[in-house]
Amino acid sequence: MKAKEVASLSAEELKVEAARLRREVYDLGVKAATEKLDNPRQPRQVRKDLARVLTEVSKRKSQNAGK
Repeated sequence: MKAKEVASLSAEELKVEAARLRREVYDLGVKAATEKLDNPRQPRQVRKDLARVLTEVSKRKSQNAGK
């Protein structure tokens, strides 16, 4: 997911996406511990996507607090 895509999401969509990505990070961690992942770079990419979403949430909170 690109930063532009994240910026275009609404606040509610960001919340849902963050929850989905958190769950995916957990699931990939469990899968990596129990079996071999198809793509070993996938957990890193999902964590980066989660960071992008959380950064956008934080950015919007700080912009709203400044008003």
